[in-house]
Amino acid sequence: MATRLLLSMPLHAITEVYGEQGLRERFLLEVDAFPPGETAQLRAALELAGTLHAGDRRVREPYLNHLLRVAIRIVKYYGVRDVDVLTAALLHDAVEDHPAELGGLDPAGHTHSELTEAAIAELARRFNPRVAELVRSVTNPEYDPDRDRHEQYREHVASNLERDPWARVIKVSDFTDNGVGVVHTTADKAYSSATKYRPLVPKLRELVGRPDTPLSVEAKDHILDQLDLAEERFAAILDD
Repeated sequence: MATRLLLSMPLHAITEVYGEQGLRERFLLEVDAFPPGETAQLRAALELAGTLHAGDRRVREPYLNHLLRVAIRIVKYYGVRDVDVLTAALLHDAVEDHPAELGGLDPAGHTHSELTEAAIAELARRFNPRVAELVRSVTNPEYDPDRDRHEQYREHVASNLERDPWARVIKVSDFTDNGVGVVHTTADKAYSSATKYRPLVPKLRELVGRPDTPLSVEAKDHILDQLDLAEERFAAILDD
């Protein structure tokens, strides 16, 4: 596929036309000018993400598509060239979804906490402690079955993003893919996503606007516009 065309296309257009391979190529084009050691780290993260999520689907597409869009958005639209942040973006669901495989433990013989800690330790070993802690910050905890899951999710996100400004960058790209991208899924999934994510919009607006959020004014303005668009789409789904 033509490089200039691929670099000019919206991420969901690449997804629809070229699929996972197109998103892989777009990501590698975005980081091609990084120092060789950083490019090697990102390729290793992409390979690991591809292995862990090989059998996962995101409704109509391979799960890796979501991870690639989250990482591409951060480097392309947020202007972030921090290799650890991009590595964590590619692996932001690895601990939550595949702790046993990542940590090399038998899930039958270990608690959720033990599996999580083993997976975090493996990320620190393969990459570095900063990558591991960034992934920890965006990994959902084990939920209390007696409480509403969506409420617990929002509490967890707000708490972790309060203390970790770089995790905000990963989470807001993840949220954009789920929120603005809500029109690219099935009707049932769109409704459940809108219900889950809509109450989080005001908190994300506030966090993005904070002085310690490590993004340019232009990137923050872009994200705030995307949050507005997500809110419009949530309203269209839930208030119709």
